[in-house]
Amino acid sequence: MHHLDTLSDVSHDVTHNAAHDVAREGARDVVLIVDDVPENLSILHALLDQSGYTVLVATDGPSALDRVKRLPPDLILLDAIMPGLDGFETCLRLKENLETRYIPVMFMTGLTETEHILRGFQAGGIDYITKPIRPAEVVARIASHLRNAQRMAQTHEVMDAIGQAVAAVSAQGDLLWLTPLAQNWLRGSLDPDGRLPLSVRRWLAESLEHDDAKPLDFLHSDPPLVFSRLRHGMPGEALVLIQRKTASTPNPAALMQAFKLTPREADVLHWAMLGKTNRDIADILGMSPRTVNKHLEHVFDKLGVETRTAAARIALNC
Repeated sequence: MHHLDTLSDVSHDVTHNAAHDVAREGARDVVLIVDDVPENLSILHALLDQSGYTVLVATDGPSALDRVKRLPPDLILLDAIMPGLDGFETCLRLKENLETRYIPVMFMTGLTETEHILRGFQAGGIDYITKPIRPAEVVARIASHLRNAQRMAQTHEVMDAIGQAVAAVSAQGDLLWLTPLAQNWLRGSLDPDGRLPLSVRRWLAESLEHDDAKPLDFLHSDPPLVFSRLRHGMPGEALVLIQRKTASTPNPAALMQAFKLTPREADVLHWAMLGKTNRDIADILGMSPRTVNKHLEHVFDKLGVETRTAAARIALNC
């Protein structure tokens, strides 16, 4: 028991200093080992440290979840059978959280029964290691899964960098992964189980049956969104492109009616909302830039604003 307490204290110190270590060493991947047996932790810690990883340890499920919250690791080695919150439930909680579901989880156990292996994969694990461990095999598997995770992360970062919000979704509507932009837009729209809203799941099921299914306008989010299914994805997943829904620009007749504008004022406001400069508007409407500016001054007075941007924002809601 004294050994266990000492190792728990060490794990706290390791976690406390891990951010400094990662920043200092840069390229070292972070692996979290979760096991309630001190000897197992010691062996794995020494093995992974010698293999060039920054190693965190936890002795139970709750402390593992706390470690992950404070410093998300690149991979987790998780003992399946632990007292209290076991490895299966710990993994399920990680996968329910958008912030942590992307972390690869490798289960460790002495159990080889099919039902336990299936439970591990059903909980979201990507691999299964039986005890006693084979050091070379463990290191090779960790390296392989980290490479795959890094390639996926780089793909997500590229899509996000070019302004693409993309989600991978199972046929049941469970989110498998999200680009950071998609995660930001969907944060307040997911149901309590972390799944897409029911209307979106129904649309997805229909789009999987019909290739010509139309995109879905989802207006119950901020910002309003449009969901479109992409053609290609890994087996068992659908790729969904998420875009902000842009409001259509009101025509001059609608602007005249909504804000009591003259025909010319409405024309000028319409083209200003489309991003045209005063000179562009003058060329389009056959008037001088000075006249365009005069019409805009009248528009600003009637809408109670001082800038083109403010006028456009009000007009889009008419």
